[in-house]
Amino acid sequence: MLAIIGGSGLTQLSNLDVQERRVIRTPYGESSGVLSFGRMRGRDVLFLPRHGYGHSIPPHRVNYRANIWALKECGAQRVVSIASVGGIRADLNPGDIVIPHQIMDYTWGRKNTYFDGNDVSVTHVDFTHPYDENLRRQLVLSAAAAGIAVRDGGVYAATQGPRLETAAEIDRLERDGAEVVGMTGMPEAVLAREMELPYAAINPVANHAAGRGKSAEHVRFEHLSEILNEVMSRVRTIIDGVIRLL
Repeated sequence: MLAIIGGSGLTQLSNLDVQERRVIRTPYGESSGVLSFGRMRGRDVLFLPRHGYGHSIPPHRVNYRANIWALKECGAQRVVSIASVGGIRADLNPGDIVIPHQIMDYTWGRKNTYFDGNDVSVTHVDFTHPYDENLRRQLVLSAAAAGIAVRDGGVYAATQGPRLETAAEIDRLERDGAEVVGMTGMPEAVLAREMELPYAAINPVANHAAGRGKSAEHVRFEHLSEILNEVMSRVRTIIDGVIRLL
């Protein structure tokens, strides 16, 4: 079963035929919201809104461990994350879509592992390639089949939030090699790896990052909803196509 984690701009999956909604109790507390079980293209699909259905949970307070545990417990076999980003690269504009291949983590203080506690032995997981390449490739192929342009590959920088970054911080991220910036990519990706869940992401570009393009003086929010509404229609098409491929 494919699990979809929706982010800003995608708090519900309109093309999902919902058959059941369920509250899942986890050893790590409550997940972000009720899990929706449904069907797309005749396949079972699971949907979870990362920020809650009212978009009330900020990035640094998302219970990532509960979310990933709940998806695994409910039978998810792979996870696609939808996470809006700011574009750092000069050729990335609002409305573009990136299928990232790497992550850099600048978050702090988040519960970022299941292997924690006095009664748990030290456990290391390989995280050389944080996204599952097979699932990532299927997202790219789905977009191509639908005639949707996506950037195949990108380095995602995960920042703490909920505030946006300063222009100087974006300069630093760019020097480090980051191409897009968001607030929810970690520890979600590594927790999926610990749970042995293939994980990939779709990153719609919502705005230019601070100090870049139309955000040179300040990040503009007035057209954000319009941009996200338009780009999420393409994201839904990509998801629909990848379910056919799976």
